[in-house]
Amino acid sequence: MAIRTIRENGDEILKKKSREVEKIDDRLQILIDDMIETMHKYEGVGLAAVQVGILKRVLVIDLYDDKGPIAMINPVILKEKGEQEVDEGCLSFPNQFAKVIRPAEVTVEYTDREGKKVKVKAKELFAQAISHEVDHLNGEVFIDKIIPGTLEYVTPEEKKN
Repeated sequence: MAIRTIRENGDEILKKKSREVEKIDDRLQILIDDMIETMHKYEGVGLAAVQVGILKRVLVIDLYDDKGPIAMINPVILKEKGEQEVDEGCLSFPNQFAKVIRPAEVTVEYTDREGKKVKVKAKELFAQAISHEVDHLNGEVFIDKIIPGTLEYVTPEEKKN
């Protein structure tokens, strides 16, 4: 496993649409393992493959609960319900945080690492993370969706307090 370089604001790749994964092979498994390790190193809740420079429809999420990290291949949001105003940040926009409106609940279908189709109904933080990461796969970034006037820059020293 390896820590991958996270692409940051201004990198053109973040605005590109990711391609469907055709086959689940060893290279994809390595990518997923690296993404999980990278996400954990930077204390993120989610990470899309495009954020490490790979235009594939793959994302990982870890809510740091007893379920452990989840990898989603070719995720599709089938249904959105309600809305929630959330504080959001992004590993590709270090030290920037803002309020965003996200669905309160989403139903997502994806393929897991073993190649099985999975359908999940997610709420609150899980729904927020899925929406945020699927946006990345579609070439959209949270900074384009923020509630005007809510963007804050937090220095690394402030984050520790």
